[in-house]
Amino acid sequence: MAVNSTQLTALGDPTRRAIFELIAERPRSVAEITRQVPVSQSAVSQHLKVLRNSRLVRAQPKGASNVYHVDPHGLGQMRAWLDRFWNKTLTAYEDAVEQPRKESQ
Repeated sequence: MAVNSTQLTALGDPTRRAIFELIAERPRSVAEITRQVPVSQSAVSQHLKVLRNSRLVRAQPKGASNVYHVDPHGLGQMRAWLDRFWNKTLTAYEDAVEQPRKESQ
């Protein structure tokens, strides 16, 4: 499974990562996000556009604004890609831990 490289690029920006983390805590509007980060509302909107295009967040209309949520499908794709590396690492660790046991028997 190949992860969408735009997801990694999107989270590479510290402000965008902070915005994503705020949304991961709970769904938020642009105004709520703007109060929490040191950039303008226009900049927050641009960061959200990148996060939406990379399928890390999704917008849900609510009245005259949008509420942003984590996109479980896009995040699931990224997690599956990362889990491949984690699983390989755990397997290598298990092999290394059991190696002395095998040699002493």
